[in-house]
Amino acid sequence: MGRILAIDYGTKRTGIAVSDPLRLIAGGLETVPTKDLERWLADYFAREEVSTIVLGKPSHMDGTPSDTWRFIEPLAGRLRRAWPDKEVVFYDERFTSVLAHRAMLDGGLGRMARRDRALVDKISATIILQGYMEYVSGR
Repeated sequence: MGRILAIDYGTKRTGIAVSDPLRLIAGGLETVPTKDLERWLADYFAREEVSTIVLGKPSHMDGTPSDTWRFIEPLAGRLRRAWPDKEVVFYDERFTSVLAHRAMLDGGLGRMARRDRALVDKISATIILQGYMEYVSGR
């Protein structure tokens, strides 16, 4: 059984988080320029065993897809074609940026560190991954 990798997709930057090999702990891994995402994933998958890719599903409060969905749905298709051995799933990402900022504040990070969008994206991916892991363990 491979790791679970979560993606918090953004039009400029994409946050990435990954589980430990036992799928117990979620950790922030990287923030990459979105234009380099698929190349970065290919390099990572060549080094690490990943069996599931979790894509944050952006939605409005009423559950309808947000504007970013038009980029994520095609990305999911490309990932499924490029890596058919990996399960690609979606997980609700509402409030992850708010939770990421709260975690940074609670962690005592200064104002300048909290403005680091790359760090926010990586923490958001970790929150998506943690939520997904809790969801699947509760089934």
